Amino acid sequence: MAIEIDEGSFRDPRGHIYLTADRVFRTVTQKGIDEYSSVKATRLLDKLVARKQLLEFEEIDKNAHGFGQPEVALLLEHPRLPFVSYPYEWGFQQLKSAALLQLDIYVEALRHDVTLTDATAYNIQFIGAQPVFIDHLAFRPYRNGEFWLAHRQFCEQFLNPLLLRAKLGIAHNAWYRGSLEGISTSDLNGLLPFHKKLSWSVFSQVVLQAHFQKATLEKSARTAVSTNKGLPKLSFERLLISMRSWIETLKPLDAEKTVWGDYADDNSYSENAAAQKRRFVEAFVAEIKPDVLWDLGCNTGEYSAAALVSGTKYVVGFDFDLAAIDKAFARAKNEDLTFLPLYLDAANPAPDQGWSQLERKGLSSRANCDSLLALALVHHLAIGKNVPLDAVVQWLIALAPNGVVEFVPKSDPMVQELLRLREDIFDHYDLDHFVKFIGQRADIVQNEQVQDSERRLIRYVRH
Repeated sequence: MAIEIDEGSFRDPRGHIYLTADRVFRTVTQKGIDEYSSVKATRLLDKLVARKQLLEFEEIDKNAHGFGQPEVALLLEHPRLPFVSYPYEWGFQQLKSAALLQLDIYVEALRHDVTLTDATAYNIQFIGAQPVFIDHLAFRPYRNGEFWLAHRQFCEQFLNPLLLRAKLGIAHNAWYRGSLEGISTSDLNGLLPFHKKLSWSVFSQVVLQAHFQKATLEKSARTAVSTNKGLPKLSFERLLISMRSWIETLKPLDAEKTVWGDYADDNSYSENAAAQKRRFVEAFVAEIKPDVLWDLGCNTGEYSAAALVSGTKYVVGFDFDLAAIDKAFARAKNEDLTFLPLYLDAANPAPDQGWSQLERKGLSSRANCDSLLALALVHHLAIGKNVPLDAVVQWLIALAPNGVVEFVPKSDPMVQELLRLREDIFDHYDLDHFVKFIGQRADIVQNEQVQDSERRLIRYVRH
């Protein structure tokens, strides 16, 4: 059994994550055992697990799994997540949901005389639409009168990205991906026009904090603690609850119709064609019954939901349109689906990033899928992004051994829209070349024309 350290866990001296093909271990070192034991004794961790706010865990025999080193005091095991995602891949509503969970856990922890060592958004993952906290060593006993020392981190990784979209209509994803620690308060303060700063919440959390940070907030906080000018625990709790109430009211400023956000209700499919596509997907999934299916170009999740009904266990959906992602997330939440929609620019997917380019893994480094759907996607890459059709096919088939891909010809209204203001330089963009490129890498199991159109649904099995 090959065991490898998770490079994203190297920063914490109290313990590290180790991975095998199907298991996840967490060491608790001698430096972390006392705090872990004290927190565990409060029953807080058990309560959070019961509420599904904290990832399940169990203590196991460290020696039986090759962790007999003296510095390892204890070994925990967690269930393996179907897919690891990052804040720069979340939609607005997902980031908001994660922020609310972080604050709920903070409040519950304080009521058990426990606090958190940090407030990083990377400590939260999603299982379907359910956010879950994953760092069992982020808890420590509360010290009477202490400040919210992780306030700045919470603002940069949760609040400020939300405010960027809520107050300015600017999505956080590209900025967050380029700055993995989030969006600084000074940057946000510089962007906000004067009239956006007049509310007390924005003024206190952005304007004042930017001013204090410029005047070295950290030094001021240390001085306050040393002179016993602490923050009573009840005031700490009220601060967290007030922050939660405010965040709960935030909405995207640009929530109105976007280019593809209403595509599921406004496209070139007839009712018969849509029903045929659904049957095609359902038959494919019913036969394969994949554990994890990726739906590339998932839009609001119609075919993801169909795949779940037909036998797949988990669907990760990807889309470029943030309005569509929010709608897909609402669908997953309302229908209790094991469906995780994420932001993806397929022509520029997330790379390996962070320290030594190992800390935050790129899309292809994180997981493999059993099957994929790529419906109404190929033309966006081949024509919308000028990616050669052969390269698009190669990328898709490399992702999964089984899949369904859709070819949308140049005569289709959606492709005509892409070509409307540009020269048609795509000589190889036709069905014959598409079938040829697939056939070079996979067996075509099924090739079916979509009713009332010239579109084709092609099911493949990789060579």
